[in-house]
Order: sequence, then C-alpha cells, then structure tokens
Amino acid sequence: MGAETRDRGGHGAFSRWMQHRMNARVIRKIRSGRGTFMGMEVLILHTVGRLSGQRRETPVAWFPDGEDSWLVVASGGANRHPDWHLNLLGRPERAAIELPGREVVPVTPHMLDGTERERAWRRVAAAQPRIESYQRKSARVYPVLRLTRR
Repeated sequence: MGAETRDRGGHGAFSRWMQHRMNARVIRKIRSGRGTFMGMEVLILHTVGRLSGQRRETPVAWFPDGEDSWLVVASGGANRHPDWHLNLLGRPERAAIELPGREVVPVTPHMLDGTERERAWRRVAAAQPRIESYQRKSARVYPVLRLTRR
C-alpha cells in the first residue's frame, strides 16, 4: 500500500505516521537497554493526551539535573510546541518517565524561565550543540522543563 493511501488524516498525516514508527523503534531500543539516539541520552516520556485522555509514550532527549531530576527540551522541526509538551503541561499529574532498564518513575514537570532557563539552556547546549543549532533555525523559543521524581 502506498503512502498516499495511508494518508487518510489529511495534511501531515503521513508525517505523523512516520514519526510514530520512528518513535516506536526508539522506544524498543530504550527498553532493550540502549538509551541513546543520535548521540543523545533518551528516555520514554509517559503522558496522557490533554484532549483525548489516551496514554502516550514519546522518546525524548534528556540531560542530568541532579539526583532524581532531568531536563528536557521541547524542540522539534515544526514552528509549534510538540504534542508531548502540550500533553505534559495539560495533565502534569499523569507524567512519568522510563529510563533504560528502570521502572516507570512518576515525575512533576516544571517549566523553566528567566535566568533558571538560561542556566539550564547553556548546560544543554554545551552537552548537545545540535539542539542549539536547531534552536537558531526555529521561529519559537524552545521550552526547557525540569522533571523531578514525584
């Protein structure tokens, strides 16, 4: 079956389908104990759809922020925040993460701003210059969030 046939959801459905397939492949890799993708440490972010109420799992690059605390950046190719970010903020009480070889850990998201965001962003950009390169090409400022064990 061709791509045109699978694209039943209108504009962008094929891209969402491809993203879903790539996410599923990365999630399998993380669950098998290999938690890197494109040179970045990756976790599985568990959220619940803010509109649908359906459980979602998304691979997201993370950066250490002390014990039981992880930084994530809501980057992406589009000029809008990724769905996982909107779901995370829409239903923060349902958020959890899964690291390679570990259990699912409930977390509380906290959006960073001001100097706190700038300090975290400098650490993220130093650890992964690719994210800073993506940011320069985007019309939006990437949100930086701290996830802490709940």
